Amino acid sequence: MRDVNSSMLSRTTRALAVCLALTATAGLVSACSTDKDIDITKLKAETDPPQQLYDQGLANIKAGHMAEAARKFDAVDRENPFSDWSQKALVMSTFVKYRMGSYTDAIATGNRYMALYPESKDAAYVQYLIGLSDWRQIPSVTQDQTFSTRTIDAMTKVVKNYPNSEYVSDAQAKIRFARDQLAGKEMQVGRYYLERKEYLAAIQRFRTVVEQYSNTNQIEEALARLVEAYYALGVVSEAQTAAAVLGHNYPDSKWYADSYKLLKSKGVAPQENTESWISKAGKKLLLGSNS
Repeated sequence: MRDVNSSMLSRTTRALAVCLALTATAGLVSACSTDKDIDITKLKAETDPPQQLYDQGLANIKAGHMAEAARKFDAVDRENPFSDWSQKALVMSTFVKYRMGSYTDAIATGNRYMALYPESKDAAYVQYLIGLSDWRQIPSVTQDQTFSTRTIDAMTKVVKNYPNSEYVSDAQAKIRFARDQLAGKEMQVGRYYLERKEYLAAIQRFRTVVEQYSNTNQIEEALARLVEAYYALGVVSEAQTAAAVLGHNYPDSKWYADSYKLLKSKGVAPQENTESWISKAGKKLLLGSNS
């Protein structure tokens, strides 16, 4: 891309030089400036000193002209790659694009920065902006949750790679939100199967929530739905175990009250089978709640 931009700038410069040399009247200058390959304004912007472009970008932010600010910062990086000014401009470009809601562009610019300067003083902030850009695109649980997964990946890098940064606390909150979204998606699909009496498929979804997303808001309902699905299949022992684990961990839950009522109506009660996968998952759940 650098070679392409340099070639374009060289052609434009030569064309402008020839045009000005041949100019005898203002009309000829005007004619030259309208050539499709020549944009004098753009040419000037690309040849301004990097500090001047950077300061212009800051001024545009202050004036609320975010798109123009992004253009200035991108010009710094494009014309002065790998320089100190380029490093600073990439940070600001990522920020501006995030503020504009241009999340895909913000992520691309942020990733470029992280590839070049992962140990810099601004790396934690840029990685955090990447995570925020993914987080802002998380849809409702009824839709694809790719951005939830991407948010977890991006924010986990903040937590692990920059544990002392000021962004860790919010990064962890965003991770919890994204995990709850993923669990919610599993629950949505599980309920879909349960309503259609496809119990094995439903159980697989609820099991995923219990084993992989036990620290989310979905865990209580997941255990209760396992009671319902296992009992419908005639696997009473597993239904009793799911209810027992639910009762041990969430005795005041409405989901436990519903599960207990269901089993009692069938003449059985919650009772844990310690060999069940549900019991083993329940032990991890109890440890997690006490940590």
